[in-house]
Amino acid sequence: MDARSTSALAAPPRLATLVIATSVGPLALNIFLPSLPGMARYFAVDYGVVQLALSLYLVAMALLQLVLGPASDRYGRRPVLLTSLIIFLVATLAAIQSPNVHVLLACRIMQAFGAAGIVLSRAIVRDTVDAEDAASKIGYITMGMSVTPMIAPFIGGYLDEIYGWKASFWLTFAFGLLALVVVYLDLGETNRNRSSSFAAQFRAYPELIASPRFWGYTLTAMFGSGAFFAFLGGGPYVSTEMLKLTPSQYGFYFGLISIGYMLGNFVSGRFSKRVGMNHMMLAGNVVTTVGLCASLALFLGGSMHALALFGPAAFVGIGNGMTLPSANAGIVSVRPHLAGSASGLGGALTLGGGAVLAAITAALLSPDSGPYPLLITTLLSAVAGVFTTLWVVRRARVKGEL
Repeated sequence: MDARSTSALAAPPRLATLVIATSVGPLALNIFLPSLPGMARYFAVDYGVVQLALSLYLVAMALLQLVLGPASDRYGRRPVLLTSLIIFLVATLAAIQSPNVHVLLACRIMQAFGAAGIVLSRAIVRDTVDAEDAASKIGYITMGMSVTPMIAPFIGGYLDEIYGWKASFWLTFAFGLLALVVVYLDLGETNRNRSSSFAAQFRAYPELIASPRFWGYTLTAMFGSGAFFAFLGGGPYVSTEMLKLTPSQYGFYFGLISIGYMLGNFVSGRFSKRVGMNHMMLAGNVVTTVGLCASLALFLGGSMHALALFGPAAFVGIGNGMTLPSANAGIVSVRPHLAGSASGLGGALTLGGGAVLAAITAALLSPDSGPYPLLITTLLSAVAGVFTTLWVVRRARVKGEL
């Protein structure tokens, strides 16, 4: 590597680099969703079985963040992210060649390494800016990243109808390769205070677990995003089996949620420093709750149109876009010297809760249930997010942190 390249890597990474790295995980999470019913038919299994390709991916993401965060605190952000992307690419190629659903599910677990960009980008941002600026910058990163889940199901639906479900995995591989090249060329090491040992980072978890503020921000992120993950678990079934949408139509309507997410992230990036992280989280969870109440009211009123589901669900995207950047910035700011570990543990708990909600929602849905298990599960998660945020706000007022 020449002197010019070395100098470039000494500077903080470009915002676009973090957006691309962060987008790998959401792409792999979302692009194949319209294909789930068709994949169930391809592998001759029930929908609940092939839906594990989503739930197991989320569980693996959660567990990996427990390792990736501390690993980046010990060995650096750059080598951990590059290694994770390579594993992701190998797993994606293997998934395309899966002879049965069991091999596919195993490959999906390994694909979860692609989510390293999510946990590490938060730590990279916190390495370079303070807490309030981190909330704003994370908001802009996730706003850019939200383009991926906005278009991924739409593209995946069309690819499925024309070429079959494997085409989505080929596109995922191509994007992962792009991310690997961009990260290699632009991302230098931002962790200037590495821990003395890998085990020391795990010994730091009790310090995080003992922090009420860490739990407040983490539970807010978990319940706030839980409504979205529950929708991922049950949305494809409700759309195809009850609303009779094609895979491409599902992808089209899903774009409403992603557009809302982008809007919410813009609001977060623009105003979170002005109004404060805690108030931004509260506003976001309230927006999510209002949207889900509207959807439930429409279905109870007899509407069975796609917009009755996806129109109000756009407010779930807006609410998540407003809530998550501030919640994630709060998670990594409770103990700045443990930013990687905090991001990993907080992300693990958030995704673990999302995986449970996605699996529960999918299990409760049936031809006789209607869409109500989906609507009720998402609403309960959103309401819980409001209460955890109120607890954070109350504690901040008592401690004088606002």
